[in-house]
Amino acid sequence: MTNYIYTRLATFIILILIFQVNVNAKIQLIKKENSDSNITMLVIGGIHGNEPGGYYAPSILASHYKITSKNLWIVPDLNEASIRANQRGLYGDMNRKFASIKKNDKDAKIVEEIKKIILSKKVSLILNLHDGHGFYRRKNQGSIFNPNAWGQTCVIDQCSLKEEKLFSDLNNIALTVKKNLNNNLLQNHHIFDVRNTNTKFDDEAMQLSLTYFAVTHNKPAFAIETSKNLSTLSKKVFYQLLAIEEFMNIMGISFERDFKLNEKNIKKILKDYGNLQINNNILLDLNNIKKSLSYIPLNYSNNVFKFSNTLGSIKEFKDSYFIYVGNKLVTKLRPQRFKMAKNCKKNFDVLVDGKLVSKKSGFNFNVTNSFKVLKKKGIRVNIIGLSYRGITNESGINIHLNDLNPKFSTDKNNKTFRVEFYKNNDFCSMSTVTFK
Repeated sequence: MTNYIYTRLATFIILILIFQVNVNAKIQLIKKENSDSNITMLVIGGIHGNEPGGYYAPSILASHYKITSKNLWIVPDLNEASIRANQRGLYGDMNRKFASIKKNDKDAKIVEEIKKIILSKKVSLILNLHDGHGFYRRKNQGSIFNPNAWGQTCVIDQCSLKEEKLFSDLNNIALTVKKNLNNNLLQNHHIFDVRNTNTKFDDEAMQLSLTYFAVTHNKPAFAIETSKNLSTLSKKVFYQLLAIEEFMNIMGISFERDFKLNEKNIKKILKDYGNLQINNNILLDLNNIKKSLSYIPLNYSNNVFKFSNTLGSIKEFKDSYFIYVGNKLVTKLRPQRFKMAKNCKKNFDVLVDGKLVSKKSGFNFNVTNSFKVLKKKGIRVNIIGLSYRGITNESGINIHLNDLNPKFSTDKNNKTFRVEFYKNNDFCSMSTVTFK
């Protein structure tokens, strides 16, 4: 998992706390902090696993935004298991477990942990992100446009907090967000409104929710619901990010992003799955990767998986690792178990199109015509897809694309191949080479 670190000398410090991604991970909390203020917005995505607008938006917020004043905390994938399953709640509705939860509930640890984060003294305002059915209208206009719909709303539990404090006027804040969102609609019928559930008196189900838990502890909290009936995920993410930016403006949180906020750019970002680093000695590009890769050299146990995409996750099943980004199954890895070698070289020498270069172990390199890994004492090279009889060490061989069996490529275009390094019979690292 990549840390997103920005520096500005003597001005601010950004801290990122990311719980290591593995099968035991619970909450991933990303902190982008500055030294100038304690004002902090907490953005929570993915409490419902079948609402992708609600978790892809905070993922983009984590990876493509720079916070230049005040603070932003992000939980992009609160309900990771349900996101992988593309279900509202794999163990029941997590957003109905904040009033009370049984100790043996499989969501208990996550719920109790996010409660502690919400109640942190530093958190000034909470956003909980969702996709909701239909388009909310105050008057009934049919099955999609009606007062029972949740889509395209800024939801509040009550008009204001009991105790006056910063951002306690929930209704006026929601009205401001609504107004500014409606000035930037992609289509006229996408109009936003404020939905006040008046939770304490009118909505028993919402009394069990995350936002109501927050407001009853005098924490300003809002839900943003983009419509499930929007035609594309990029539209949902566009509105979610637009809403988040409006809340940041209200809170005086200044920011920069590395893209222009429009649907075209969001589509491009959503297609980028990033890469996966395993045990600090393997790096796989998850874009255009084949549906299944076999004989990946892994430890017998305690393998460490790190994604550059904050929505990356692992599901281990029957000695295979299923690799997800959000709700999308990207690939399946079938391991071959090895003892990891000690004191391996961090670089290797290779002739790339006839030029001698030094490449870092465990990373990709590109070639146009051919490459040759130079021999190194005590190191055996295994190039997956090359088959020369009687040769056990494939260093010192000049290799062209047509020397490699496309069946063994890692990508769907059959242009990327694995180069593995061994010390005796122990595994050192795996690099990949891509023919351009």
